[in-house]
Amino acid sequence: MNNNTFKEINESFTIKEAIDEAKRCLNCKNPSCKKGCPIENDIPGFIHQLSMGNMGDAMAIINEKSNLPAICGRVCPHEKQCQGHCVLYAKGKGIQIGKLERFVADFDTDMNLIRERLPQKTRGKVAVIGSGPAGLTVAGDLARQGFNVTIFEGQSEPGGVLMYGIPEYRLPKEVVNKEIKKIEALGVNFVLNCLVGKQITIDQMFEQGYDAIFIGTGTALPKALDVPGSKLRGIVQSSYLLHMASIYNQNIVPRDMVPLEEGEKVGIIGCGNVAMDAARTAVRMGAGSVSVIYHKTEADMPAIQSEYQEAVKEGVQFLWQTSTLEFLGNEEGKVRAIRATTPDGEKEIPFDRIFLAIGSRPANRIVSTTTGIDVDETGYVIVKERPYGMTTRKGVFAGGDVVHRPHTVVLAMKAAKQVAAGIAQYVDAVKLLEA
Repeated sequence: MNNNTFKEINESFTIKEAIDEAKRCLNCKNPSCKKGCPIENDIPGFIHQLSMGNMGDAMAIINEKSNLPAICGRVCPHEKQCQGHCVLYAKGKGIQIGKLERFVADFDTDMNLIRERLPQKTRGKVAVIGSGPAGLTVAGDLARQGFNVTIFEGQSEPGGVLMYGIPEYRLPKEVVNKEIKKIEALGVNFVLNCLVGKQITIDQMFEQGYDAIFIGTGTALPKALDVPGSKLRGIVQSSYLLHMASIYNQNIVPRDMVPLEEGEKVGIIGCGNVAMDAARTAVRMGAGSVSVIYHKTEADMPAIQSEYQEAVKEGVQFLWQTSTLEFLGNEEGKVRAIRATTPDGEKEIPFDRIFLAIGSRPANRIVSTTTGIDVDETGYVIVKERPYGMTTRKGVFAGGDVVHRPHTVVLAMKAAKQVAAGIAQYVDAVKLLEA
């Protein structure tokens, strides 16, 4: 097996293909595609500019709403959002909006078009904790509005879930790096290898003169399945598989660090997008067979349809209405099977390796090292409506998965955009009172 097995699946448009596709847009009077986009991108606007070959104008329109178009164009569930709302979609001829968005973003990057003119960074100083979709969105929005923004990231590279949680074949790391360079070009500073709550606290950030702080740390702690045998060797979190496969693909670690041996019979418990990513990654890492185990039916699965269909195409099996009752181990203490209820009654199903993809929750490292930030009973940060996104501690804001439960990249961005507006209002109001 070589790293080419992780090559990006969906090829980009050529310039001619992109312009031809853009010309198909009907320019509807009340564009339902825009209503279907969580961040209300001016989709007809950028597509119209693209249809005339005006790449810079198309990019400028996208930038009004999105800081990560090359990423959203690849990983958004388009059939549930913009594309699915296109009036041509029902006839099977929907405009390929995601592919057009990524084309414009990639063209802008490759041609190194002139960046927008930026205001002086004199409006206030903001710290952003975490460089996933929410953190990057808040940083980009505030930098464009004249704020001096620094992102604090615990890993050695920025990007969060974009870098380590989404497989290369769906989102090449080179694309993530290029989008982050664009955020950097807006004047955003990055402090890497810095775990907030360990190397620096929120109190110390305020002492350093930050006017506001944004927590966008996502949901770092995966949930375990509380059934007998859950501590057996060979039961691993899907997020760990995705992380290790990602850094193996970047030649950072050797193959034996990826928790899956070639030829193994793999079971994946859960049926969301992380489960699909784990299943398709296991196929690429040489698993003998891969089965997704889900306690409900296909109609109930949270994964997007296109990801499910791709998984089926790649040979992934699906065990519907199957609930794990117990993990069974061998003499060495390694998992060998699950005991489960199935539509045909109780069964023992053999597996060499189990990956869990049943959700995640926030870590409490930041909240536990500061005072005044309240969380709910499950550890999610509680925020206010006014100013939007502010926690119970003055000047500290939060958004994305750490507040709203794990969602898609674009929903984390939607919430983050609202919080960025809340931060701007708050900092302006405080400075006005101090004047």
